[in-house]
Parts: sequence; structure tokens; C-alpha cells
Amino acid sequence: MDPARAAALQVALGQEPSIVAGSELPPFFHQLYFWTPQMPGDLGRDGHPRLAPGGLIPDLGLPRRMWAGGRLRFDQPLRAGLDAEKRSVLESKSTKTGRTGPLGFVTLRHEIWQQGARCLSEWHDLVYREDPDPAAPPPQPPEAREDAQVTRQVSFSSTLLFRYSALTFNDHRIHYDLDYARDVEGYGGLVVHGPLLAQQLMLLAQELMGPLAEFSFRATAPLMHFEAATLCCSGHDLWVRAPDGRQCMIAQAQPGPVG
Repeated sequence: MDPARAAALQVALGQEPSIVAGSELPPFFHQLYFWTPQMPGDLGRDGHPRLAPGGLIPDLGLPRRMWAGGRLRFDQPLRAGLDAEKRSVLESKSTKTGRTGPLGFVTLRHEIWQQGARCLSEWHDLVYREDPDPAAPPPQPPEAREDAQVTRQVSFSSTLLFRYSALTFNDHRIHYDLDYARDVEGYGGLVVHGPLLAQQLMLLAQELMGPLAEFSFRATAPLMHFEAATLCCSGHDLWVRAPDGRQCMIAQAQPGPVG
């Protein structure tokens, strides 16, 4: 787990680069590792690897993909500069019809091992849906709570989105291709990565609560790259509030001894 990659994310987030070989990695920094690059011809229209028969993720016949949320259990810290192994399985898949049409749900379970010990388990929830109907009214996003005890203002420039996409090898075009995001998937701008929002909330939770034992999050509305956001915390609850008051993500942190 190359320390330089983790230090580069610190810089992208506006932090001093402090991670060296042997350092404990902050929570969720494992997203920088375990890339599985695909040849250009093996990518779908959205930039993601095209789903193939027999692959880890089943093809549910729906073109739009979103990282809807997840849950993490931290057993002990990952350390920079050491080898690590990622083990992944398909935990569940299902389909249903919602207000906007058919939906597909996939949950993957990942384990990260280092020096013969499991360091974390992650449940990764994906949602697949059809292309938006231009004539349909946009879904009404939920309103964010107003009872935060701690708040932090954050911004997400197109440069930050590019850097995060590069560091995590995330090919999804909604994060860097404005024409595609607007004209094909119907967004108002470049979409801030759900994992990037979760990363910011995890760093805030760790700052306020100390080492985390568990963390769960769920995306509830997209945030655009031109929108500043407010990270909010009250007790063990965290959320992201957009400038217009809509709720973009909710999360819950459980602190505890790790390592």
C-alpha cells in the first residue's frame, strides 16, 4: 500500500502530507488501492468496466450505476508500505420497481487483510437504474436536519473530482465529463463522488470521536461540483447538507478501540 498514493490524497483534500511507510492509514483510504484496470474496449458507455458473464457484479440490464452506500467494520488499522490482500464476494442481488422505474440492487462484501490479519470488512451497496425520462419531474430530495452540533464547510472543485477519480481509478464519466453527466444521465453538473462525501464524513467522525469501530453511510441526493456543502455531526449521526438545504448523505459512526 504505497504511502505516496495516500499522501497524494491528503494533498488533494488540503491536508499536509504526513503518511509515510509504517503510518496508519486513515479510514476509507483503502479506496486508493486494489485497482483492476480494464482495456478501453472493455469499458461501457459510462466509463465503468462493462459487466461480463461470470463476473463479480451481475448484469441486471440497467445502464445507470450509483454507489448508494455502505458499511464498514474496522478491526485494526491498515498500514502504509505493507502488502495487503482484498477478498471480495457477491453478498446479494435483487430487483424491484420504484417511483422512477425498475431498480437493481447489488451488495458486495470486501475484506482487507494485512500481515495475516483481517483489518476491515466492507459492505458496498450499488444501485442500477434506467436512463432518466426528460419529461418526468426530478425526484424530490429529502431535507437535511438543522440540529447539528458541529459543522464544517467543504467545497468540491472539478480539480478535486479529477484528482479523486485518478487516485481511485474511478472511470465513471459523471465525475469528469460534464456533457455526459448533463446530457446522458440528466445531472445539473459534475457529480461529487459518493465515496468522497463518505471520506469527508469519516475523517470528521475520527477527528471528533477518535478511532472508529464501525461506519455506515447512505447517499440520498447528488451533490454537484459547483455546490459548497456542510458536513454536519450530532452525537454519532453525520450528514451532508447542500446549500439549498437538501440532504445528500446520512451516516452513523461507532467509535471504539481499534488495533
